[in-house]
Amino acid sequence: MIAPRIVIAATPRQRDDAFAVRIAVFVEEQGIPRSDELDGFDASATHCVCYVAGAPVAAGRLLLFDDYAKIGRMAVLASHRGTGLGALVLDALEREAAAHGIHHIKLSAQLHARAFYERCGYIAHGEVYDDVGIPHIDMQKRV
Repeated sequence: MIAPRIVIAATPRQRDDAFAVRIAVFVEEQGIPRSDELDGFDASATHCVCYVAGAPVAAGRLLLFDDYAKIGRMAVLASHRGTGLGALVLDALEREAAAHGIHHIKLSAQLHARAFYERCGYIAHGEVYDDVGIPHIDMQKRV
């Protein structure tokens, strides 16, 4: 595989690339309504994109709050799953939070992705719940 390039979106094009990955995974693949996927938090979020051979293949976003950060909208195109790209995006977002002095990270994981986040050091909290018709669980980590 060609070496991936991870970027914190600094241009509208990079942000749109993150959105394209999310739409492919969440809207087209999982059937989540576009209006639920792209939301009002996107304007203030930090977006991360992973490129392979110049094409966007993975993405995630970071929201900063007073005493914690929330990672969300983690998506990897089906053709690139299982290659470690999700972990690279997650790591970049965690480093971005730490650079802002935030060391407590929260996320809402689709239940099928729980093991991935556990391998990355996240701990599940609370009960499984439904979000847009998909089982989720809250998870957190200190970085």
